[in-house]
Parts: sequence; C-alpha cells; structure tokens
Amino acid sequence: MAAILDRRMLLAGAGASAALPYLGARALAADPLKVGFIYVGPVGDFGYTHAHDVARKKTQDFYGDKIKTNYVENVPEGPDAERVLRQLAQEGNALIFATSFGFMNATAKVAKTLPKVYFEHATGYMRGPNLATYNARFYEGRAVIGTIAGMMSKTGVGGYVASFPIPEVVMGINCFTLAARKVNPKFQTKVLWLSTWYDPAKEADAAKALADQGADIITQHTDSPAPLQVCEQKGLYGFGQASDMSSIAPKAHLTAIVDNWAPYYIGRVKAVMDNTWKTGDTWWGLKQDTVQIAPYNPAMPDNVKKAADDVKNAIIAGTLHPVTGPVSDNKGTQRLKDGEKATDEMLEKMDWYVEGVQS
Repeated sequence: MAAILDRRMLLAGAGASAALPYLGARALAADPLKVGFIYVGPVGDFGYTHAHDVARKKTQDFYGDKIKTNYVENVPEGPDAERVLRQLAQEGNALIFATSFGFMNATAKVAKTLPKVYFEHATGYMRGPNLATYNARFYEGRAVIGTIAGMMSKTGVGGYVASFPIPEVVMGINCFTLAARKVNPKFQTKVLWLSTWYDPAKEADAAKALADQGADIITQHTDSPAPLQVCEQKGLYGFGQASDMSSIAPKAHLTAIVDNWAPYYIGRVKAVMDNTWKTGDTWWGLKQDTVQIAPYNPAMPDNVKKAADDVKNAIIAGTLHPVTGPVSDNKGTQRLKDGEKATDEMLEKMDWYVEGVQS
C-alpha cells in the first residue's frame, strides 16, 4: 500500500500551474502541520462524508505526529460554510479541504482574503493562486453499476435517488442509463430529485416511491444508506453510494462505487510540507484507484460479474469511454455522433439527459 500511496503523491497536482510558497510556515519545525476538513454531512452517513473522513484518518495515520487533522461536519452549503472556513483558518490550519460542491463560492471568497492559507475544493471549478480543485470520475463507476442493473433488473426499470441537478449528478445518471441500455435497450431510469445530499427520511420515501413505479433496482447520488434499507425490506437490489454499504443491506447491496480520497490527501499534504504545493485541477477515476468498485454480492451470476469487470477494466485500459456516440438525449436530439467521445468540458457542463431517462 505504501508504494501505491507514494506513486499517488507524485501524481497529485500534476498538470497544475505555478507553485505557491508555503507562506503559512510553522513557527517551529517540530510543530505539526494543521489540516482542516469541512463536511456537508455527518461522518456517520455511511456514504460520501464517511468516505472523506476515512481518507482524513488514513492521512493522519500516514504522517503520524507530523500533522494534526480536524474537521467540522454538517455544514450547510451557504453563509455557514464561509464562517467555518474562516474559523478553521483562524485556528491555524494551513491546508483546508472543502469537500462539497456547494462550498465553492464560499471557498473562493475566503481564499482571496486569506492568501497564506491553502484551500482545496472538491468537485468545483473555481481556482486561484491558493485554491485548487479536485474531483473523482464517479461517472466511470456508474457505467459499471449500470451494466449490472441492465442485466439484473427484471422489470427493466431502475430508480435513481438524486440530490441536485448539477453536472456531477447528471453525468452519473446518464452513464448509468447508457450502460444499462447497452445490455437492455428498453431499460428506463426514473429519477427523483430531493434537493439534499443527506436526509434519510426523504431518501427512504423516494426509494419507496420509485419501487411503486416499477423500479426493481435502485441507485442513488445521496449519502445515507436509507434507499438500500428500503431495497432490503422490499426484496429489491441496489447499490451503495461513495462507500461499501453491504453491512447495512447484505441481501440488496450488489456493489458500491467507493470514493478513495486518501492518496490525493496524502499527496497534497506532502506538497505543502515540501513547499511544492501548486494550484490546479485534478480529476482521477478508476485508473488512479480514486474510484473503486466494492466486492460483488454473491447473488450476482458469474456472467454479470464478468460483464461488470469487463467494463471496469476497459475504462482503466482507456479502450472504453462511458459516453461514446451515437448518443441522443431524451428529447430526441443527437448529442454525439457515432464513435464520438464526450470531452471533459462536455461532461463538466452536462445539463441534459440521455434517451431512457425520466426526470
């Protein structure tokens, strides 16, 4: 594992722009580097925030007493985020990770006023001399689970519990649907929007509603295991979000897209400690092991496991792009010609749905 982490450290910040000197140098060489994290949900959500906090702990373990990490959880996306970011800076954190898209404007604002502090924002696009961005290619994992859904669903209807209609979520819905329709051209994805990242009660209600609409396999881009618990109760299948949730719903949980942020965090801490931190944008996926696929449920037939592995391995090898034409949207307009691959720019601005999505 150490060798893998070391390789990731060298990758962190690749393609970034000019280096920024470590202006927040510690008063004494022996003082630990303070690293702060701001979370949109609780660390016990079993999903997205949990994955970030697992990575924080791994980073702390990797460096031992050379660093001191701390976090603030359940921070609303809005004015509170700005307050918490300033608080973390005032407490001496030289490097601060803002881990949700909705923290973007607050992070950009605070970074401009605190040039001696390094900021990193997850899933956003605003950058500055002391503000970098990072993301995971979650959509690659959606292609894997979409393949499974298309093969395992008996009704040909998948349910999607969605948070906010931002490109990150939209591209995931599209990749899930495209992959499912490759194995079942009639597959339909029904989407329910919740306007929240974490609300177990609303997530459970959405899963129940989707089941009532004929979905026999449910996935999500929200952070609690509530949809999977509904699947477990109703005898349906589902997928974990950001973390392996198999312990919550052992029968329903087919697999999960697992977010592995630790290599990035370890690398960025090292860059600050070495005075080599650079601003820029990092977008890693299955190939870099930032996106992982959890172990498969034994209930999955061997041919389904093989098909899922084939998709995963092809993406890693670079021989498959999850969004490759011909692709039409759900209103009949062609978006990609035969063989044409979606660019990162197209993905990052995606605000339309592929054929088969009911949103």
